[in-house]
Amino acid sequence: MTAPTTPVAPGDTGYTARWWHRTQDGRLQCDLCPRHCRLRDGQRGFCFVRQRCGERIVLTAYGRSTGLCLDPVEKKPLGHVHPGSSVLSFGTAGCNLSCKFCQNWEISTACSTAVLSADAPPAQVAHLAEQVGARAVALTYNDPVVFAEYAIDTAAACHERGLLAYAVSAGWICQEPGLELFGAVDAANIDLKGFTDDFYRRVTGARLKDVQDTLVRVRERTSTWLEVTTLLIPGLNDSPAEVSALSTWVSRELGADTPLHFSAFHPSHRMLDRPRTPPETLRRAREVALAAGLHFVYIGNVRDEAGSTTYCPGCGRAVIERAGYTVVTYALDATGACTHCGRVLPGLFDADDPGDFGTRRIPLAGW
Repeated sequence: MTAPTTPVAPGDTGYTARWWHRTQDGRLQCDLCPRHCRLRDGQRGFCFVRQRCGERIVLTAYGRSTGLCLDPVEKKPLGHVHPGSSVLSFGTAGCNLSCKFCQNWEISTACSTAVLSADAPPAQVAHLAEQVGARAVALTYNDPVVFAEYAIDTAAACHERGLLAYAVSAGWICQEPGLELFGAVDAANIDLKGFTDDFYRRVTGARLKDVQDTLVRVRERTSTWLEVTTLLIPGLNDSPAEVSALSTWVSRELGADTPLHFSAFHPSHRMLDRPRTPPETLRRAREVALAAGLHFVYIGNVRDEAGSTTYCPGCGRAVIERAGYTVVTYALDATGACTHCGRVLPGLFDADDPGDFGTRRIPLAGW
């Protein structure tokens, strides 16, 4: 059962959420994510931004953003989506995971509406993206799962203006809302945070199988372009055996053309006792993933020439070379075909030269 998504009257406490039902004991159960929070009147779910108000659950974060910023698409990271282009990134407060290493913990763990800092309705976000010349809007920073209705409406507003929409997510979501959310965007980067359920339970508060199911559904039941990211944390999820198992699963279940990004960890939030990920760990992981059959494996959060370059699976030549987030060499035509051998690379490409946004990060003040 889902409830209709409708705005509430001025002065009311939120936007009526979808994906919930009443239980036999009178509580309202949220059916957005596998936590299935059961709420009595006034209670908030684990994510903080879903609250029971009377006989409904409301999304208190709808139309409220913690900040907007113009970023390079490579930072999401999306390596096969209009390279060199800019995206307008935004998010809200709250999250349904409890990652001990969260890089955006100030907003993801917020328990105050004060961090829902400014009005940003979907049409306004899309209009701003058009004004600043962004190619797309990225739903990111915390996780679009917890503001799914807002994310879906923003993606629709972007499409009305000829813009694209991307989701950056941990992918811990139930089937019906997951298909709607990820089916509404043009591309997604979904975290596969590790490859043991023990790691997921202890370090993120989520479940591995649920995320695997999301990834497979996005691949098999939507037309959304999919990339995957794993943050390698020393001593926790970076062993060659785990990296091999993860990479083999991605190749087998999602396809050898699915880009896999290995990112470097740095101490943050409740995980300040771990060292930064050594560059050699990332390079070794990349070699393991390539040996598992993946065609496109990237390294993030460190400068690495091979790990940031896209190679053609047909001829082995470099077709997109990057320095950081800047594209310095581009050898694809407007169809995404290698100009050396004609092999068409998978992804979203529609130009024979890349964008030139580069490594800038431009916070948008006064919006």
